[in-house]
Amino acid sequence: MRVFATYNIKGGVGKTSTAVNLSYLAARAGARTLLWDLDPQAAATYMLRVKPRVKGGGRALVRGSRPLDDAIKATDFDGLDLLPADFSYRNMDIELDGTKKPVRRIRRLLRPVRDEYDVVILDCPPSISLVSENVLHAANTIVVPLIPTTLSVRTLDQLTSFVDGFDGRRPEVRAFFSMVDRRKRLHREIVETLPAERPGIATTVIPAMSLVEQMAVRRAPVPAFAPRSRLAHSYENLWAEVSADGVGAPARLPALDKTH
Repeated sequence: MRVFATYNIKGGVGKTSTAVNLSYLAARAGARTLLWDLDPQAAATYMLRVKPRVKGGGRALVRGSRPLDDAIKATDFDGLDLLPADFSYRNMDIELDGTKKPVRRIRRLLRPVRDEYDVVILDCPPSISLVSENVLHAANTIVVPLIPTTLSVRTLDQLTSFVDGFDGRRPEVRAFFSMVDRRKRLHREIVETLPAERPGIATTVIPAMSLVEQMAVRRAPVPAFAPRSRLAHSYENLWAEVSADGVGAPARLPALDKTH
């Protein structure tokens, strides 16, 4: 099982739309896929037409009183399951803080389902929090949507520096340009120059298009309702890039201590 996380310290950068589209594409390619919506706003849950309710809330999941696989729901798309969010997730930091080794709790929670899925994608809320630290420790690859602006580049540097400070295993950080408007000079300049200055930036660029906003109206991934669109092809290229070293490869969940 390979774990991806869509994450950025900054909000409003296209993180949830990326998680939904990449999850759909992974499932469409034949990978058994789970999307875990960790954001209390439950936007990914809404887009995939799943009721935003977790019995017992985030507390039951974090404390283990409700098994993870018991809360997983099927979606309208073959091979794609969802672990929904609800508003109780707003307290997940507090719940995680009450556990042993709290920054590795999500990694531990995923362990029982590692033989059931080839791909897990974690959609994480913005900011640095205990939830996001869990995500960074659970994932093999962090997929970072990056709007080509000065402040967004700064957040990428902050994230990279934070991950570099991990002891032992570190996730791969793969950024990509998101919501790019080539009519803007700054966007053009950063897209053209930054990849030469920072390692790990994908060549695929996701353009700013209204089709992303249509996801919440149609409640479906872009490649499902507009498969021939430029945006759908862009997400297909992005998935091909970030999964290039082998989606479906067996058991790539980061190693856990036997006691956790």
